[in-house]
Amino acid sequence: MAGIHLDAVGGIAGDMFVAALLDAFPDLRDRVLADARAVLPDGYGARLIESRNGALRGLSFGLAEPAHDHEGHHHHGHEGGAGSFLDMVGRIRSAALSPGTSEQAVAILTLIAEVEAAIHQVPVETVHFHEIADWDSLLDVVAAGSIAAALSGSHWTVSPLPRGGGLVETQHGLLPVPAPATVALLTGFAWRDDGVGGERVTPTGAAILRHLIGGEGSGATLSGRLAAVGTGAGTRTLQGIPNVLRALVFDAAPAPAPRQRVTTVGFEIDDMTGEEIAVAADRLRAVEGVLDLTVGQVQGKKGRVMQSFRLLVRPDRTDAAIERCLLETSTIGLRVGEDQRVVLPRRLSTAEADGAVIGIKTVERAGGWTLKAESDDLAGDSLEARRRLKHLAERGIDR
Repeated sequence: MAGIHLDAVGGIAGDMFVAALLDAFPDLRDRVLADARAVLPDGYGARLIESRNGALRGLSFGLAEPAHDHEGHHHHGHEGGAGSFLDMVGRIRSAALSPGTSEQAVAILTLIAEVEAAIHQVPVETVHFHEIADWDSLLDVVAAGSIAAALSGSHWTVSPLPRGGGLVETQHGLLPVPAPATVALLTGFAWRDDGVGGERVTPTGAAILRHLIGGEGSGATLSGRLAAVGTGAGTRTLQGIPNVLRALVFDAAPAPAPRQRVTTVGFEIDDMTGEEIAVAADRLRAVEGVLDLTVGQVQGKKGRVMQSFRLLVRPDRTDAAIERCLLETSTIGLRVGEDQRVVLPRRLSTAEADGAVIGIKTVERAGGWTLKAESDDLAGDSLEARRRLKHLAERGIDR
């Protein structure tokens, strides 16, 4: 699982997001471009080209319109047919797309439709998009959905977003920047004012952020080994800064081992024989819910030597474990407390060595895996024989 930080230097739009991610993950280009073409009418396509904005190189992504015919006319037979929410959803769901693309793209589109419906006070089913373009936005939404599906499980963050300013022209006339749909989608996100006006975050870019990051907002950062950087260029030229979105890809850091709540039960014994203590310990280990038990020697008051019992117990089985301690040992009192333990992921498997089947515990650690053969399975007439069997079993396991 990768960690991907979106650095909104110039802002974010759907085409900038797609270009930045395809620059960072070039192996996704064939998939994404094929998905994009699948939802467009005949003659239309997607283009991904090298470009430069300000002093920075990057990629530009966008709609490749039909070529002129011999009379100099465009082929626009399908133009205008993707403007309604239901039309766009129908086209996405009926297209032959890569696994997961349809679900992700429809989810992004639905976010835009829901805020548009709320702004214009109409049912979602009747929404016609007025703050986003037509085929361009369908292209961006599907390409972004294809990327989100391909990178499923990644952790996304974004820098504070440039607010911009002024007015933007839409099918509803002039609207304030950020556009109403953008503001509704990115409530809770951090913004910044860098003094550069214009529309810096589009509704499609906002919906992609909301879909990938949810309600956590922006401003968070990632750390770790930087594995790749991608730059997506916008279509506008901004005064004094490059109009780009950067995608910084970090190697996934291992997730911290989860903490588990446990109950500790402890007591000391000074009037049981060694054999009685061994039997009691074996029986307590077998009690349901007892995760571990240790017995150690301690010195009490007046120099008395005692055996100290310490049990780790699942919280829901604490009472049963206490009752068993009082039954199996001579203690007349014990201590009970709550604690936490951290357990590394592990799996159990078997390996064959010299005809014997040996249980192997494989534990996942930050630096890789460690193996340990089950001691009870190591049969041999000497320590050297048992160690040899252990070595063969651990060497033969497939990690």
